[in-house]
Amino acid sequence: MLNAKDIHKTYSMRHKTVTVLKGANITISPGESVAIIGLSGSGKTTLLHTLGGLDKPDQGEVFIENKSLYKLSETKRSAVRANEIGFIFQAYHLLQEMTVLENVMLPAMVHGNLWCKATEIRNHAMHLLSTVGLENRSTHMPLELSGGEQQRIAMARALMNKPKIILADEPTGNLDEETGSQVLNILFKMTTQENHSLVIVTHNKDIAMKCDRILKINDGLIVEETANS
Repeated sequence: MLNAKDIHKTYSMRHKTVTVLKGANITISPGESVAIIGLSGSGKTTLLHTLGGLDKPDQGEVFIENKSLYKLSETKRSAVRANEIGFIFQAYHLLQEMTVLENVMLPAMVHGNLWCKATEIRNHAMHLLSTVGLENRSTHMPLELSGGEQQRIAMARALMNKPKIILADEPTGNLDEETGSQVLNILFKMTTQENHSLVIVTHNKDIAMKCDRILKINDGLIVEETANS
């Protein structure tokens, strides 16, 4: 499903360079859940962004279903991001001027000739809202919701285009333990039911233990792999 080979990434910052990834390799199978753990600054988020087509590596390649992501044009790479990858961020990134329903529908409305399918899009978005337990909040604005509710909306949005891969960066980082646990249970249930591959960046070992595999990154390299039974 997803394969990254020899990923290197260096940033230039105030007259100095910082090398974040130094040859990272990762393979994700269809339907598999994988946690990436490591200390702050070890390269977790940079690797996740590289896997999702958000940050081009200086060296190495990322393949999604045997397509070399960074050899595609920006237009085609954008289409892959929209249709084959779902992103869930710690900070939710909901558009405050749109309703909950409009936020969930947005990925389908932005890419493709989908305006003629407005009813189908709306019905699917409402189904996702029902799945995350927020169908009755469809006409609310994001700021009217709690943090846990906003993250569930972000999860529904990530699944709108039925992506093959979900990439989640500290999805419960802004939530209390109880709310975070509820959000995670919904996320794992939804991805398992739809056979999505799931990659989670986390500092939380309890979250990592819910995944099929744990990859530890240190100093820009995957240094350890653990399979959870």
